[in-house]
Amino acid sequence: MKADPAAQRRLLDLAEVDTELGRVRHRRTTMPELAEITAAETAVRARRDAGVAVRTQLDDLDREAARQEKEIDAVRAREDRDRKLLQGGTVGAKQLADLEHELHSLERRQSVLEDDLLELMERREAVELDVKHAEVELAKAEHVLAEATGRRDENLADLDTTEARRTAERAKILPGLPADLLAGYERRVSQGRIGAALLRARRCGACRLELDSREISRIREAAADEVLECEECGAIMVRTPESGL
Repeated sequence: MKADPAAQRRLLDLAEVDTELGRVRHRRTTMPELAEITAAETAVRARRDAGVAVRTQLDDLDREAARQEKEIDAVRAREDRDRKLLQGGTVGAKQLADLEHELHSLERRQSVLEDDLLELMERREAVELDVKHAEVELAKAEHVLAEATGRRDENLADLDTTEARRTAERAKILPGLPADLLAGYERRVSQGRIGAALLRARRCGACRLELDSREISRIREAAADEVLECEECGAIMVRTPESGL
Protein backbone atom coordinates (compact mmCIF):
# COMPACT_ATOMS: atom_id res chain seq x y z
CA MET A 1 0.00 0.00 0.00
CA LYS A 2 1.17 3.52 -0.82
CA ALA A 3 0.26 6.69 1.05
CA ASP A 4 1.72 10.16 1.27
CA PRO A 5 4.10 10.40 4.27
CA ALA A 6 2.09 13.36 5.58
CA ALA A 7 -1.07 11.23 5.52
CA GLN A 8 0.76 8.47 7.36
CA ARG A 9 1.79 10.94 10.05
CA ARG A 10 -1.85 11.93 10.40
CA LEU A 11 -2.47 8.35 11.44
CA LEU A 12 -0.48 9.10 14.59
CA ASP A 13 -2.95 11.86 15.45
CA LEU A 14 -5.80 9.42 14.88
CA ALA A 15 -4.11 6.73 16.98
CA GLU A 16 -3.58 9.20 19.81
CA VAL A 17 -7.25 10.17 19.73
CA ASP A 18 -8.35 6.53 19.63
CA THR A 19 -6.04 5.65 22.50
CA GLU A 20 -7.65 8.28 24.69
CA LEU A 21 -11.13 7.21 23.59
CA GLY A 22 -10.16 3.68 24.58
CA ARG A 23 -9.04 4.92 27.97
CA VAL A 24 -12.37 6.70 28.37
CA ARG A 25 -14.29 3.52 27.60
CA HIS A 26 -12.10 1.54 29.97
CA ARG A 27 -12.47 4.12 32.70
CA ARG A 28 -16.26 4.04 32.41
CA THR A 29 -16.34 0.38 33.44
CA THR A 30 -13.41 0.23 35.86
CA MET A 31 -13.55 3.39 37.97
CA PRO A 32 -13.29 2.40 41.67
CA GLU A 33 -16.51 4.24 42.45
CA LEU A 34 -18.47 1.50 40.64
CA ALA A 35 -17.26 -1.13 43.10
CA GLU A 36 -17.88 1.29 45.97
CA ILE A 37 -21.44 1.84 44.79
CA THR A 38 -22.09 -1.89 44.52
CA ALA A 39 -20.78 -2.42 48.05
CA ALA A 40 -22.71 0.59 49.35
CA GLU A 41 -25.95 -0.59 47.73
CA THR A 42 -25.49 -3.98 49.38
CA ALA A 43 -24.92 -2.26 52.73
CA VAL A 44 -28.01 -0.08 52.30
CA ARG A 45 -30.17 -3.11 51.51
CA ALA A 46 -28.80 -4.93 54.56
CA ARG A 47 -29.42 -1.91 56.82
CA ARG A 48 -32.95 -1.52 55.47
CA ASP A 49 -33.68 -5.20 56.05
CA ALA A 50 -32.33 -4.90 59.58
CA GLY A 51 -34.51 -1.85 60.16
CA VAL A 52 -37.60 -3.67 58.88
CA ALA A 53 -36.82 -6.60 61.18
CA VAL A 54 -36.52 -4.51 64.35
CA ARG A 55 -39.53 -2.36 63.46
CA THR A 56 -41.51 -5.57 62.99
CA GLN A 57 -40.42 -6.63 66.49
CA LEU A 58 -41.52 -3.25 67.81
CA ASP A 59 -44.92 -3.55 66.11
CA ASP A 60 -45.36 -7.05 67.54
CA LEU A 61 -44.54 -5.78 71.03
CA ASP A 62 -46.94 -2.86 70.64
CA ARG A 63 -49.73 -5.24 69.66
CA GLU A 64 -48.92 -7.51 72.58
CA ALA A 65 -48.83 -4.52 74.96
CA ALA A 66 -52.20 -3.34 73.67
CA ARG A 67 -53.62 -6.82 74.23
CA GLN A 68 -52.20 -6.93 77.74
CA GLU A 69 -53.60 -3.48 78.57
CA LYS A 70 -56.99 -4.49 77.24
CA GLU A 71 -56.95 -7.60 79.41
CA ILE A 72 -55.88 -5.57 82.46
CA ASP A 73 -58.72 -3.14 81.81
CA ALA A 74 -61.14 -6.07 81.63
CA VAL A 75 -59.85 -7.44 84.97
CA ARG A 76 -60.16 -4.02 86.60
CA ALA A 77 -63.67 -3.62 85.28
CA ARG A 78 -64.61 -7.01 86.74
CA GLU A 79 -63.03 -6.01 90.07
CA ASP A 80 -64.99 -2.74 90.11
CA ARG A 81 -68.22 -4.61 89.45
CA ASP A 82 -67.55 -7.13 92.23
CA ARG A 83 -66.65 -4.41 94.75
CA LYS A 84 -69.83 -2.51 93.96
CA LEU A 85 -71.81 -5.67 94.59
CA LEU A 86 -70.04 -6.15 97.90
CA GLN A 87 -70.56 -2.55 98.89
CA GLY A 88 -74.22 -2.76 97.95
CA GLY A 89 -74.89 -5.17 100.82
CA THR A 90 -77.58 -7.02 98.92
CA VAL A 91 -75.75 -10.32 98.27
CA GLY A 92 -76.18 -13.49 100.27
CA ALA A 93 -73.50 -15.18 102.31
CA LYS A 94 -72.62 -17.73 99.64
CA GLN A 95 -72.43 -15.09 96.88
CA LEU A 96 -70.39 -12.92 99.23
CA ALA A 97 -67.84 -15.67 99.68
CA ASP A 98 -67.75 -16.27 95.93
CA LEU A 99 -67.22 -12.59 95.24
CA GLU A 100 -64.41 -12.32 97.78
CA HIS A 101 -62.74 -15.39 96.28
CA GLU A 102 -63.10 -13.96 92.76
CA LEU A 103 -61.68 -10.61 93.88
CA HIS A 104 -58.60 -12.31 95.27
CA SER A 105 -58.20 -14.21 92.00
CA LEU A 106 -58.66 -11.03 89.99
CA GLU A 107 -56.09 -9.18 92.08
CA ARG A 108 -53.56 -11.95 91.53
CA ARG A 109 -54.38 -12.00 87.81
CA GLN A 110 -54.00 -8.22 87.58
CA SER A 111 -50.64 -8.38 89.37
CA VAL A 112 -49.38 -11.03 86.95
CA LEU A 113 -50.65 -9.09 83.94
CA GLU A 114 -49.08 -5.85 85.15
CA ASP A 115 -45.75 -7.60 85.77
CA ASP A 116 -45.92 -9.08 82.28
CA LEU A 117 -46.75 -5.67 80.84
CA LEU A 118 -43.83 -4.08 82.69
CA GLU A 119 -41.47 -6.71 81.30
CA LEU A 120 -42.99 -6.18 77.87
CA MET A 121 -42.42 -2.41 78.05
CA GLU A 122 -38.80 -2.95 79.11
CA ARG A 123 -38.32 -5.19 76.08
CA ARG A 124 -40.00 -2.54 73.96
CA GLU A 125 -37.56 0.13 75.18
CA ALA A 126 -34.64 -2.10 74.20
CA VAL A 127 -36.11 -2.78 70.76
CA GLU A 128 -36.85 0.93 70.31
CA LEU A 129 -33.16 1.61 70.87
CA ASP A 130 -32.41 -1.03 68.24
CA VAL A 131 -34.75 0.78 65.84
CA LYS A 132 -32.94 4.08 66.39
CA HIS A 133 -29.58 2.37 65.95
CA ALA A 134 -30.80 0.75 62.71
CA GLU A 135 -31.95 4.17 61.46
CA VAL A 136 -28.52 5.68 62.21
CA GLU A 137 -26.72 2.82 60.46
CA LEU A 138 -29.02 3.14 57.43
CA ALA A 139 -28.36 6.89 57.25
CA LYS A 140 -24.61 6.23 57.32
CA ALA A 141 -24.87 3.63 54.56
CA GLU A 142 -27.04 5.94 52.44
CA HIS A 143 -24.51 8.75 52.93
CA VAL A 144 -21.68 6.51 51.73
CA LEU A 145 -23.77 5.51 48.70
CA ALA A 146 -24.64 9.12 47.91
CA GLU A 147 -20.99 10.20 48.08
CA ALA A 148 -19.82 7.35 45.83
CA THR A 149 -22.65 8.04 43.39
CA GLY A 150 -21.74 11.73 43.32
CA ARG A 151 -18.09 10.97 42.56
CA ARG A 152 -19.12 8.52 39.85
CA ASP A 153 -21.40 11.09 38.24
CA GLU A 154 -18.63 13.71 38.32
CA ASN A 155 -16.24 11.24 36.69
CA LEU A 156 -18.80 10.34 34.05
CA ALA A 157 -19.37 14.02 33.28
CA ASP A 158 -15.61 14.51 32.81
CA LEU A 159 -15.44 11.40 30.62
CA ASP A 160 -18.38 12.65 28.56
CA THR A 161 -16.57 15.94 28.00
CA THR A 162 -13.33 14.20 27.01
CA GLU A 163 -15.15 11.77 24.74
CA ALA A 164 -17.07 14.55 22.99
CA ARG A 165 -13.88 16.58 22.44
CA ARG A 166 -11.88 13.63 21.15
CA THR A 167 -14.73 12.41 18.96
CA ALA A 168 -14.88 15.87 17.36
CA GLU A 169 -11.10 15.79 16.80
CA ARG A 170 -11.41 12.35 15.22
CA ALA A 171 -14.09 13.62 12.84
CA LYS A 172 -11.70 16.38 11.69
CA ILE A 173 -8.83 13.94 11.10
CA LEU A 174 -10.70 11.35 9.05
CA PRO A 175 -11.32 13.42 5.88
CA GLY A 176 -7.57 13.95 5.49
CA LEU A 177 -6.79 10.23 5.29
CA PRO A 178 -6.85 8.13 2.10
CA ALA A 179 -9.63 5.55 2.17
CA ASP A 180 -7.37 2.52 1.81
CA LEU A 181 -4.96 3.74 4.51
CA LEU A 182 -7.85 4.43 6.88
CA ALA A 183 -9.39 1.04 6.11
CA GLY A 184 -6.11 -0.71 6.95
CA TYR A 185 -5.88 1.20 10.20
CA GLU A 186 -9.50 0.54 11.18
CA ARG A 187 -9.15 -3.15 10.37
CA ARG A 188 -6.26 -3.48 12.81
CA VAL A 189 -8.16 -1.57 15.50
CA SER A 190 -11.27 -3.75 15.02
CA GLN A 191 -9.05 -6.78 15.68
CA GLY A 192 -8.05 -5.33 19.04
CA ARG A 193 -4.61 -4.22 17.87
CA ILE A 194 -2.93 -0.82 17.78
CA GLY A 195 -3.63 0.60 14.35
CA ALA A 196 -0.55 2.77 13.91
CA ALA A 197 2.47 3.85 15.92
CA LEU A 198 5.59 5.92 15.56
CA LEU A 199 8.84 4.16 14.72
CA ARG A 200 11.17 5.88 17.16
CA ALA A 201 14.87 5.11 17.70
CA ARG A 202 14.49 1.84 15.78
CA ARG A 203 11.74 0.69 18.15
CA CYS A 204 8.10 0.03 17.26
CA GLY A 205 5.88 2.37 19.25
CA ALA A 206 3.10 -0.23 19.42
CA CYS A 207 4.82 -3.36 20.74
CA ARG A 208 7.91 -1.48 22.05
CA LEU A 209 10.27 -4.04 20.49
CA GLU A 210 13.55 -2.93 18.98
CA LEU A 211 13.85 -3.95 15.35
CA ASP A 212 16.82 -6.03 14.22
CA SER A 213 19.32 -4.76 11.67
CA ARG A 214 17.72 -6.73 8.81
CA GLU A 215 14.34 -5.15 9.43
CA ILE A 216 15.91 -1.71 9.80
CA SER A 217 17.64 -2.17 6.42
CA ARG A 218 14.33 -3.14 4.82
CA ILE A 219 12.61 -0.08 6.23
CA ARG A 220 15.47 2.23 5.26
CA GLU A 221 15.33 1.03 1.67
CA ALA A 222 11.53 1.36 1.41
CA ALA A 223 10.09 4.33 -0.45
CA ALA A 224 8.86 7.21 1.69
CA ASP A 225 5.28 6.60 0.60
CA GLU A 226 5.41 2.85 1.31
CA VAL A 227 3.08 1.86 4.15
CA LEU A 228 5.05 -0.45 6.43
CA GLU A 229 3.87 -2.63 9.26
CA CYS A 230 5.66 -4.12 12.24
CA GLU A 231 6.52 -7.77 11.73
CA GLU A 232 5.85 -8.45 15.40
CA CYS A 233 2.51 -6.74 16.12
CA GLY A 234 1.23 -5.77 12.69
CA ALA A 235 0.78 -2.06 13.50
CA ILE A 236 1.41 0.46 10.74
CA MET A 237 4.82 1.98 11.49
CA VAL A 238 5.01 5.68 10.73
CA ARG A 239 8.46 7.02 9.94
CA THR A 240 9.68 10.45 10.99
CA PRO A 241 13.11 11.95 11.69
CA GLU A 242 12.78 10.37 15.16
CA SER A 243 12.89 6.88 13.67
CA GLY A 244 16.66 6.68 13.76
CA LEU A 245 17.03 5.39 10.22
